[in-house]
Amino acid sequence: MKILITGATGFIGGAIAYELGVRGLLSSAIFLVRAPNRVEGLERLVSNLQKFQKKPLTMQVHQDQIVCADMSSIDAVPMSAWAGVTHVIHCAALATFSNNPKIWAMNVDSTVALAKAVSMHGSLERWLQVGTAMSCGPGLASPVPESWAHGSDVKPHLVPYTQSKIAAEMALKELPHFPLVVARPSIVVGHSQLGCAPSPSIFWVFRMAVALERFTCATAERIDIIPVDWCASALVALCVKPTLRHDLYHVSAGMSRANRFSEIDAAYAKASGAEPISNRYQQVALEDLRSLVPLFEAKLGKVNRILILRALTLYGAFAKLNYVFDNQRLLDEGIQASPTFASYIDVCVRTSESIPMLEQMAYDFK
Repeated sequence: MKILITGATGFIGGAIAYELGVRGLLSSAIFLVRAPNRVEGLERLVSNLQKFQKKPLTMQVHQDQIVCADMSSIDAVPMSAWAGVTHVIHCAALATFSNNPKIWAMNVDSTVALAKAVSMHGSLERWLQVGTAMSCGPGLASPVPESWAHGSDVKPHLVPYTQSKIAAEMALKELPHFPLVVARPSIVVGHSQLGCAPSPSIFWVFRMAVALERFTCATAERIDIIPVDWCASALVALCVKPTLRHDLYHVSAGMSRANRFSEIDAAYAKASGAEPISNRYQQVALEDLRSLVPLFEAKLGKVNRILILRALTLYGAFAKLNYVFDNQRLLDEGIQASPTFASYIDVCVRTSESIPMLEQMAYDFK
């Protein structure tokens, strides 16, 4: 087995690389890294690996495991780089909720170019495409089924990112004799042991909702959140398991592990030494989110009002969907259910309280 990992210098990809080390598979991997040379590529990879270590571990990665390339220049990579590659976990993407003009080229065109190169010059047995459960688009009832039927015909998606991810899946699905398996993680927030230390992405939304005591979801609604370490473990399992029953999976908390907002609020309050906000909380309509901007400034200081309104609108729209993603296929493959968000929110609070909220927000608006 020879595994190609893309995106290993990012959040989910770094957790995947670390999981390979835990399983003793790191020496079987090669890593596509954006770097001018292997020395710098290795430095970037090792630096990211260190973010996922609760205690120092010896994880040996060598320069000859680094393939230096930008996703936009796959055709320039020597075909010998893909020789012997049997498995791919492709999680490299431009993951942003902004209207970045490079999203389609990166997430669709470059993905297809890489897939064609590896399938032509490697020995491909499985391509695990890491998507997003939110690519199903709006307007569905929970629990959202694990299905190819939703998302590809939705116009518009809430953000270009989700539309690009399902477009990539559909393009890969059309490649002849291509061993595609799609894994769609739900909302990935923090690490079950390290909290927000590896990445503060998305956790700021909960900090904001608690500070404002207002948002678009109701306290009784469930939110499908998973930690990055469990997500990585599930993805590696889907990659290396000799046979799978399906070609599409939700990597999600599902109905059994998705917490209600009231449960998240109680766990957050306990972790921060404050009173829960549930008795004071107000659900706000999407069209009324603009009214929260002055309150945001009053609670958290002067801000870029355009950025804050865009953030409130986008995340408010996602929260309003009230989605929980069915994960029965994943459980049927023998993969253990995710920890609940409430069970590790305390470490997320501790590892993010010193980080300014605007700094956390910037991570999601590249």
